[in-house]
Amino acid sequence: MYRRLPLDDDQRAKLRAAVEARQYTRAEEMLASEIERQPKSPMLLSAVGSIFFLDGKYLNCAVAMKKAEAIAPLSDRDRFTLALSYIILDHRDWARPELEKLAASEPLNARYPYWLGRLDYDAMRFKDAANRFRESLGLDAHFMKAYDSLGLTYEALALYDDAIRAYEEGIRLNRELPDPSPWPDLNLATLLIKLAKFEDARKALEESLRYDSRFPQAHYQMGLLLEKERKDQEAIQELNLAVRYDISFPEPHYALGRVYQRLGDKSKADSEWATFQKLKAEKPDGRPH
Repeated sequence: MYRRLPLDDDQRAKLRAAVEARQYTRAEEMLASEIERQPKSPMLLSAVGSIFFLDGKYLNCAVAMKKAEAIAPLSDRDRFTLALSYIILDHRDWARPELEKLAASEPLNARYPYWLGRLDYDAMRFKDAANRFRESLGLDAHFMKAYDSLGLTYEALALYDDAIRAYEEGIRLNRELPDPSPWPDLNLATLLIKLAKFEDARKALEESLRYDSRFPQAHYQMGLLLEKERKDQEAIQELNLAVRYDISFPEPHYALGRVYQRLGDKSKADSEWATFQKLKAEKPDGRPH
């Protein structure tokens, strides 16, 4: 990115150093100052857009990328950054045409049908999503996230055996990664708990927690499993860990309320349910991983 920017060597070095040190505000200020002098430079605009994305300023990123595109076509990398910004901003309708352009531009790139599948899944178009994820896997058979998302899609379609097979393949690939994700095992375990396959679910949750011992969703599901097994004190411990590791997570409080009610502690049950209602109002829906 740095070599193609219309900056002198000293400016490039300072910009690179700021980004590598995660001093994103400093990098943004440097580029903004240069954009004032070169307002028609698409490279400067897309560069500051990329840094806005790293800094979590997704609306600013989208604005900068669109300004750059008004001057010259975006690179595929910059267009993908724009699409992800739209998704995070919950404008999936804006992201879709960008991803479709990318899929047409790079038909052998597996990540574009994958992300289009994510959009279909979010829109509850599960058959379309499954087709997209299978298309992605046809391009890259080692794409762990595509298997995981395919499992979620099959589960939504009540194709539970297919979902389990997809999850298991995703888990196998996940184990081969240098930094495995806790999500594939969690997603399998969540389905297995619904199917009352508690021992298999426990093994998957234990593996998920080996990858991230502070993963709140895995502690929550372990709490639900223990609750179903009537191991109330152990369930309370796991649910409290979920709360400790994510204080904004509503669902563990609801489950704690159920357990306390069963134990006859109405005061604690009511307190947990009140906390659930409060957090749910503040966080009405979760964002998929």
